[in-house]
Amino acid sequence: MTEHTSSTTAPAPSGARPAGGPSLFAPAPGAAPMWRMVGAQAGMELRVMLRHGEQFLLTMVIPVLLLVGFSLTSVLDVGEGSRVDALTPGVLALAIMSTSFTGLAIGTGFERRYGVLKRLGATPLSRFGLLAAKTLAVLGVQTIQIAVLCAVALGLGWNPTLSLGGVAAAIALVLLATAAFSSLALLMAGTLRAEATLAAANLVYILLLGLGGVLFPITAFPSALATVASALPITALSSGLRALLTDGSPPSLGAFAVLTVWALVCGVLAARLFRWE
Repeated sequence: MTEHTSSTTAPAPSGARPAGGPSLFAPAPGAAPMWRMVGAQAGMELRVMLRHGEQFLLTMVIPVLLLVGFSLTSVLDVGEGSRVDALTPGVLALAIMSTSFTGLAIGTGFERRYGVLKRLGATPLSRFGLLAAKTLAVLGVQTIQIAVLCAVALGLGWNPTLSLGGVAAAIALVLLATAAFSSLALLMAGTLRAEATLAAANLVYILLLGLGGVLFPITAFPSALATVASALPITALSSGLRALLTDGSPPSLGAFAVLTVWALVCGVLAARLFRWE
């Protein structure tokens, strides 16, 4: 009679490690890298901005209506030459300001009021990370804005004079202006109440629309008013884009200097004074 040998494996002793080694299923506590946190937050901010109907009206519809309306009618005196050539740089500047300042300030102010920012403050995301994420989301919306406005302007007969170096200068202007407007918006939204931010942002928007050389150059202003207006970020952006796109000349160093000063001063103040609640 053949002896039957059992092939049953003996149970592993208590406390034995699994075959995968000591790192299998081991937790890895700690915050994600800053770039990953900023990227995730920027993606969420971009989706929120694109879904917000009021912000879409402010940032997209109003600039398109201004461009089409004033290009096809003679209500506004823009001087000699093509109307759409004269108006497009200023409308582009207005669209950039609408997104990076007015829409961002109002949206962030109410996020702070409803406790959204308070919850973000409990995460490893720093103030700098939040500011960077919101600025990146603004740049994403601006890319769509610029593409739409340029397409509308080209359909109206726009003929920009832009070289390869001019494209680089225009990108630098837009980036500096976005940093300046976003920092100012976040400084306002992070220090004022939501209702005060709403009122102040709309008031500043109207003032900059009238004084910032958006629809016509500031050379039409009295000398004292023109001097004050030349120190505004919207004036630096609109005059720089007008020099590049209409005149075919490089923007002045003063335009870059004004935008750089606004971006640095407002950025430092926003990083220091921004409150989560």
